[in-house]
Amino acid sequence: MVAFALFTPGVGANAQSNWPLFRGPNGAGLGFHPNLPHKWSASENVAWKTELPGRSWSSPIVWGHRIFVTAVVNSGDSEPPKKGLYFGGDRPEPPKSEHHWKVFCLELTTGKVLWEKTAHRGAPETPIHLKSSYGAETPVTDGERVYALFGGVGLFAYSLDGKEAWSKRLPPRKTRHGWGSAASPVLHGNRLFIVDDNDESSQLFALNTKTGEQLWRVDRDEKSNWATPFIWEAGTRAEVITPGTNAVRSYGLDGQLQWFLSGMSTIAIPTPLTGEGLLFVTSGYVGDKFRPLYAIRPGAQGDISLKTGETNNASIAWSDPVGGPYNPSPLYYEGRLYILFDRGLLTCRDAKSGKVFYDRERLPNGFAFTSSPWAAGGRIFFLNEDGLCFVVRAGDKFEVLHTNKLSDDDMCMATPAIAGDRLLLRTAARLYCIQTVAGL
Repeated sequence: MVAFALFTPGVGANAQSNWPLFRGPNGAGLGFHPNLPHKWSASENVAWKTELPGRSWSSPIVWGHRIFVTAVVNSGDSEPPKKGLYFGGDRPEPPKSEHHWKVFCLELTTGKVLWEKTAHRGAPETPIHLKSSYGAETPVTDGERVYALFGGVGLFAYSLDGKEAWSKRLPPRKTRHGWGSAASPVLHGNRLFIVDDNDESSQLFALNTKTGEQLWRVDRDEKSNWATPFIWEAGTRAEVITPGTNAVRSYGLDGQLQWFLSGMSTIAIPTPLTGEGLLFVTSGYVGDKFRPLYAIRPGAQGDISLKTGETNNASIAWSDPVGGPYNPSPLYYEGRLYILFDRGLLTCRDAKSGKVFYDRERLPNGFAFTSSPWAAGGRIFFLNEDGLCFVVRAGDKFEVLHTNKLSDDDMCMATPAIAGDRLLLRTAARLYCIQTVAGL
């Protein structure tokens, strides 16, 4: 995602509580507070829970004492989602009922709704997959404004107090099998970057954060994908990394192509990340035999694709042709790379060399993982769609420490957020604030 420490105005004492984008600072998914909870249930260690309308899979973000979440509310009836991986989730026609695309601001310590804004209302113009939602994109904030993207509808900027700063209409586009959109926006300085990969006219563009003015736009030789871009800062260079079906591409902040890497699976969903000075990029559609994982060195230029039979070259430190997950993004923590596969299998590697410490160990009774893992306090957390969270000891050996369970109606596909000693879990029905209660 983005190295936020370089441009966060007004960070002050709340720096550790700010979680301004998908997976938090640097898109890393890491918590550092010593009292961040590792045990909870639907009632244990729950500081508060707030019911949320509609169904959306965007993650909450946090700035200071404010939480921002998006939601899309159907005024009619929504078909219940089915969990797991399966065929048959395509819905070729959009619903005809009126929907309300909303942005909410909640108070961090109480869960009270401070303000609610309806960004758009009307019947959807494009369909989505049965399991998805019209609020799949996670918003982002720079501490001055919150930017909420709704694919095929628009991009909406609000002050932290809920005043609309600007909005930009985005035309609806056909997506693969009518699955909808999901890639979230990212920030660098006063620029907002949006990847819109679809089956009609894919593009990457940059907007001015203060005005919404388009600064530049580049066409992409891609069809539909759902990977959130990543801002990679290595040395003096900042790059916008965009995974795709045909290639991984790196663009400068001015939109100029820096390098590209061909050789991905047919669907790109996981977000890139960094560790040990390397960039990790992957795609792993379960229907493909080729599901690669790459570790890329900084400073690349031009075509860095591997030749037949190669696993590394001058720009690629190491790779694995079948090491990539489908939905969850990998996690880097304490020198290791953790890869979670959708059906509950876990691989741990040495991030620098790619050496496998353990491979595809099964999380007991695990099923249907979509949200991305996070880490804190020497533990790795894996939340599945049933609201069951597996807590695994960080290290070279596979060891499940315990599991945590939410309510039966808490379907979980959103990746959680961390705010200091609080864990924010967004489910289909509500938002939980998990905080350790003294004595437990």
